[in-house]
Amino acid sequence: MYKRIVLPLFCICLSTWYCNHANGQSLITLEKAMEIAGQNSPEIQQSLLNLERYKESLNATKASLKSKFQFDVNPFYYSNNRKYDESNSKWYTLETTRSGGTFSIIQPFLPTDATFSLKNDFGWSKNYNEGVIKDPLDPTKSMLVGSSTERFSNSLSIGITQPLFTYNKRKLELKGLELDYENANLNYTMQMLNLEKGVSQYFYQVYMAQMSLSIAKDELEKTQQSYEIISNKVNAGLTAKEQFYQAELNLMNAKSALQNREVELENIKDEFKNYIGIAIKDEVMTLADITVTPTNVDLAIAVQHALESRMELRQKQIDIENSQFDLIKTKSLNEFKGDLNLSVGLFGENQKFPNTYENPTKSPNVSFTFTIPIFDWGENKSRIKAQQAVMKSSVLNLENQKNQIELNIRKVFRNIQNLLNQIDIAKQNEKNAQLTYEINLERYRNGDLTSMDLKLYQNQLSEKKTSLLQAQINYKLEILNLKIQSLYDFEKNQPLVPSALFINQK
Repeated sequence: MYKRIVLPLFCICLSTWYCNHANGQSLITLEKAMEIAGQNSPEIQQSLLNLERYKESLNATKASLKSKFQFDVNPFYYSNNRKYDESNSKWYTLETTRSGGTFSIIQPFLPTDATFSLKNDFGWSKNYNEGVIKDPLDPTKSMLVGSSTERFSNSLSIGITQPLFTYNKRKLELKGLELDYENANLNYTMQMLNLEKGVSQYFYQVYMAQMSLSIAKDELEKTQQSYEIISNKVNAGLTAKEQFYQAELNLMNAKSALQNREVELENIKDEFKNYIGIAIKDEVMTLADITVTPTNVDLAIAVQHALESRMELRQKQIDIENSQFDLIKTKSLNEFKGDLNLSVGLFGENQKFPNTYENPTKSPNVSFTFTIPIFDWGENKSRIKAQQAVMKSSVLNLENQKNQIELNIRKVFRNIQNLLNQIDIAKQNEKNAQLTYEINLERYRNGDLTSMDLKLYQNQLSEKKTSLLQAQINYKLEILNLKIQSLYDFEKNQPLVPSALFINQK
């Protein structure tokens, strides 16, 4: 019996890459694949654009709550109109020239939804009035009379507009935008997690195809070795010729299997490159360490952290809050409400600018307006009930989501424990299959075993190697699944995302 050294599959893949790297292939790790996919993914780019849109909308609304300074200027106005004076039954000409401007400061007041304003209107005007009247000395004759006036004026006032008996529209709008921005953050993070899951699945599929190709190459080498052994025996007359035919058939099947693995690898590599955004013509090879180190997973921590931090739950809570806002707006459609408008100011005018406020006039204004609904045929009541039904549905969705999250985490936890056992079993099966193959290879050399029987042991060894690889990859993916489900990285023993982003508002 020949003693053989079995290299770890990771080293086989690494050596294969070094052989192919000279031909222009690029090495890609899982971290590098995630980086490339994050830069090229249309979904991620769309999420970033939505995030920017809601962020800037929120910034604009906050800026609108600050004082607004405005200066409106009317530098020149001229008109010359012919008008009719009904009281005197006479036509007259009015020529007007004026110039002026308004400076205003408007300050919204968020706590009460009021608006304070300070306005100053300054103007200059010149009027010329010309008309035809009867001559007082001779009523049978008419005379042309004209008068001209030129004056400066200034009006300074401070006012307040306060909605009464209704909800605070500004505060509700600001809160809605804050929720939209938070929701956009949640969507972006969820997209990144989904992308990580998708990239990891494609990455390990390519890695599995690479390793299957390595196993097929190893199987072809073993088949070639057995073919040479039986060929030498047949030529020496030590074995029946039908054994050679079977060995030749096994060799052809091994070559065909290798070609199939090569085709499968190229196909899945193309899908992988297309998914992460690499040019299809580029040659790549994945490199991963799938050595499994059992991760200590605490089910209680996983469930607790998921219920506190899962983005879907926060989105459901946002839906509930938005439903509450919609209910407030619905109730206000036919509600009793009013407005208070109050302003005080000084008005002055004079022919000379320095004397504008020589004889000022106070100009207070106070007004109350009320909207009193009388009868709406039950419209508002029905709309309120419909919106209340939407709120109850949102609450039920939140509770159902919590239950589903806990169920999924418990399933993933059990799968992880089971996969650890499957890996141990797969390792032992591979070891036994390797020893069995070596023993029967020696029997084959001694002529105690046929080519068909050796092929069965060889296939069994390849199958057990593949099973071990798949079990290890499944474990890696299930650990990733648990990280996504619980938002807790048990390999690093830390939360996946900052908890401040997911503050539960009660």
